[in-house]
Amino acid sequence: MELTEEKDDANAKLPVFEKVSYAFTDMAGNLLYVSMSSYILYFYTDVFGIPVSSAGMIILLACIVDAVSAIFWGSIVDHTHTKWGQSRPYFLWLAVPFAVTTFLAFTAPNLSGTAKLLYAGITYILAAGVIYTGIQTTISAVLPNLTLNASERIGANSFRMVGSLIGSFVTSTFTLPLVAILGKGNDKVGFMITIALFGVAAVILLLTAFKNMRERVPVSTKSISLKQSMKATVGNIPWFLLVVSFSIFWIAQSDRNSFSTYYAKYNLGNPELAAVFNGLQVLGVISSISIPFIVKITNKTATMLIGLAIGAVGQAMMAMVGGNFALVIVSWCVGVLGSALAMSMPFAMLADTVDYGEWKSGIRAAGFLTAVGSAFCIQLGSGFGSFIPSKILDAAGFVAHQQQTAHASAAISFCFIWLPVIIYAIVGLIMVFYFKYEKMEPQIKAELLQRAEARD
Repeated sequence: MELTEEKDDANAKLPVFEKVSYAFTDMAGNLLYVSMSSYILYFYTDVFGIPVSSAGMIILLACIVDAVSAIFWGSIVDHTHTKWGQSRPYFLWLAVPFAVTTFLAFTAPNLSGTAKLLYAGITYILAAGVIYTGIQTTISAVLPNLTLNASERIGANSFRMVGSLIGSFVTSTFTLPLVAILGKGNDKVGFMITIALFGVAAVILLLTAFKNMRERVPVSTKSISLKQSMKATVGNIPWFLLVVSFSIFWIAQSDRNSFSTYYAKYNLGNPELAAVFNGLQVLGVISSISIPFIVKITNKTATMLIGLAIGAVGQAMMAMVGGNFALVIVSWCVGVLGSALAMSMPFAMLADTVDYGEWKSGIRAAGFLTAVGSAFCIQLGSGFGSFIPSKILDAAGFVAHQQQTAHASAAISFCFIWLPVIIYAIVGLIMVFYFKYEKMEPQIKAELLQRAEARD
């Protein structure tokens, strides 16, 4: 048994510069991934010229493949033992491939028919799945190895969520304006240049995070097989609750992000409003900053339920204000505050399920458990978050660049407003069962520290 990187206190408080560097990881991830989750369906239908039903199917199939790859990424991380740690070296190794594959996904070569669909599918799988899944896996897997201190994990995760939202804000606010400015009327060129700029920024951020972070929690130098990693899930009910609820939650999150463009363009008659919708996601920083205080007053499970409730209220408000832009924006802001609060919590709670798995089985499979609990859930949920609405639109007779029928407009409204409300309610019902396991966490962490001391 040895300490990863340095023999620091496993229960250490993290320096601010390290928390900021942790924020850089998700900031980089979202500069590129949010470009895909928010605009790839629009890019396929309105720029690349792929039918909406085919585009939705490409995204679903790609995300299913990507979700499965998350399982293998988790096992790869659990097999990794370097002088830099288990997860941190991947910020170095995957930075450039991540930028390049995302650039290719937003490149629209002169292809037609099957060739066009194959190009879209392959590049999307490489960018959003194989590479981003590796990035997302290690971002989540590194947290339980930074410290066992519960409050420090919450604090570090809050920094991460702030970085995530800043990355989302930059991408969501400036992507379409930059496409218009840099492309000078040619959206194909505009997307290529814009994504290239985001890619350079993402590489710099990931390399900075690699340089400044440390993994302190004791990790066995003996590699854990995939079969052993899966044993950490046996009886790990809190982990299963998070996986199911987070997968379903990301259907709503992906749906809200991707359909803001359609709702603004076709229902509100103001395409530029999509950039406002997406840019206002930065208000989620308020929720992320408030998390340590809300958790201290209540607990992690209650904090997530509060976020889901606020998010549902904001969504419902949009249905009541009609086409009043000012009230639509206010309603959207309420929804953003709630969804950001709910979205942040599972990332922090996953670290606790790693502890639970080790306490229950004796196996600390941080890579596998966090990979499935984060990257797998995000990819699977995002896939269905594009596929389900695309099928609803196709059935309603949606046609790009056309005045939509009343039926198609109603379908867009349902997908953008009411589908997330339904999903939030389902997720809330599942998470109610998590309360009992959160109460066990202090006992579990104390016993794990005792076991580590006994082994040393």
